[in-house]
Amino acid sequence: MREMRSSIVFLGAIVAKHKRARLSFPGGCELGPRPIDLHLAALRQMGVKIDEQHGYLDCRVDGSLRGAVINLALPSVGATENILLAASTAKGTTVIHNASREPEINDLAEFLNGCGANIRGAGESVILIDGVKELYGGEHRCIPDRITAATYMSMAAMTGGSLMLREVIPAHLSPVIPCFEEAGCEISTRGENLLIKAPERLRRVHTVRTMAYPGFPTDAQPPIMAMTCLADGTSMFVENIFENRYKHVSELIRLGAHIKVEGKVAVVEGVSALTSASLEATDLRGGAAITAAALAAQGVSEIEGVSHIDRGYERFEENLRSIGAKITREKSVKNV
Repeated sequence: MREMRSSIVFLGAIVAKHKRARLSFPGGCELGPRPIDLHLAALRQMGVKIDEQHGYLDCRVDGSLRGAVINLALPSVGATENILLAASTAKGTTVIHNASREPEINDLAEFLNGCGANIRGAGESVILIDGVKELYGGEHRCIPDRITAATYMSMAAMTGGSLMLREVIPAHLSPVIPCFEEAGCEISTRGENLLIKAPERLRRVHTVRTMAYPGFPTDAQPPIMAMTCLADGTSMFVENIFENRYKHVSELIRLGAHIKVEGKVAVVEGVSALTSASLEATDLRGGAAITAAALAAQGVSEIEGVSHIDRGYERFEENLRSIGAKITREKSVKNV
């Protein structure tokens, strides 16, 4: 759990099934305060008794979980998922107000409904869950990863390439597509295929403000910022989700980018070229961003800390090599 923050989502499911769970506080990328109080408060409303001591959470429930009316202070993706999992087999009805509206919430609800759950309103700000006695097995096809798609799009844009992405859901990319179009990229979609063609010289993206879905996703901010480093003009980013989401900026500057950060605002002045450097991935999306910039930079760059990237991208360097990137993975001298 220290390696991946999303491990907290197992809590609701484990408590619902086994009536007891003991787990450590979750870790993951250090992007600033990301408290799990929304998760714990919701589960407590549903009857879970939680003792916090020495870095561990000792959770138990007497009898069965019970439905509750839960008002989330923020539309948290993880908290909404935890409640869905716990409430599916709770006694009575659970209502989530200010629920997360991300496509992944609807995907989880469709999976649970396919296993016998009774969930309505997923994808909206109010979700109703009527608890059922038990769930059973089922088959489900997970939706494509929209952040992975946006990352590959940014790489195609800043390397001046043309790229076809297959088996994507273009509607899920609607918050980011306007940024690429503003930068001069041609975007065309047909069914589950998306084609992006980069211009000879990218144009600046006026302002990007991260927001909860259907706003611009915070996870797409780092790779889009990397793209604007080579754009003609000045772009501005306003990070409204995580206060420490600009850790990749110092690495982009090593490559020759011109970026100034003041609080939650970053101003990127595009340069004509980037040059190679030794880099470190300090978090998942930041690692993908500096990889994109390194691919577009002149010379050979080395990136350490790729374990962060591995948490969110499957066969990353293999996929990039398949579309023409010159990238290899080597054992770190420190580990030899």
